[in-house]
Amino acid sequence: MGLELLFQGSNIERLLNGLCVTAEIAFISVFFACILGVIFGVIMTNRNPIIKAICSFYLEFVRIIPLLVLLFLAYFGLAKWFDIHLDGISVCILVFIFWGTAEMGDLVRGALTSIEKHQVESAYALGLTPFQTFVYILLPQSLKRVTPSAINLFTRMVKTSSLAMLIGVVEVIKVGQQIIEHSLFSNQSAALWIYGVIFGLYFVICYPLSLFSRYLETRWES
Repeated sequence: MGLELLFQGSNIERLLNGLCVTAEIAFISVFFACILGVIFGVIMTNRNPIIKAICSFYLEFVRIIPLLVLLFLAYFGLAKWFDIHLDGISVCILVFIFWGTAEMGDLVRGALTSIEKHQVESAYALGLTPFQTFVYILLPQSLKRVTPSAINLFTRMVKTSSLAMLIGVVEVIKVGQQIIEHSLFSNQSAALWIYGVIFGLYFVICYPLSLFSRYLETRWES
């Protein structure tokens, strides 16, 4: 019965198309959040009190406000307050970049500040400039330390992209709900099979990221 539902009409194709939308939102967001997060993390190490206050406000704002609220604010607020009309996918990407940059930045900041002070002092003693010390000493080590946590963040971003359905984006879970609602089988039976397939699709995306994180940890520790 469940297999008939999956292969009924173009249900499999619709689920895969929904997965492509999910992957598009997640991976574009991850790409830009990674780049901007590294920059933001470096800025967070600045000792200027004004810069530190602005960075802290941004980070706390992102952590305090639920992501769903940010999505609604961006989707409905931009159109009403600034007369900017963006489709749901664009809004999701912007909000996830906004969220991911803050989280990635804090990870980078923590990694940078965890580098032993004597390494910086030794670099200066050898005649390296602050920029050279950052590029050759601080940045390589901090990226190694931050990578496992960063990949965990990227996995969370992939899974959290399911919130896109709440502002009308037809991603994989929204497609699954549509299939269940129009199914000829009982809702419980249909939901079991459809959400089981969706679980498998998310697993296919997220598990390789987890394996890659373990591989990097093992490789860098050896």
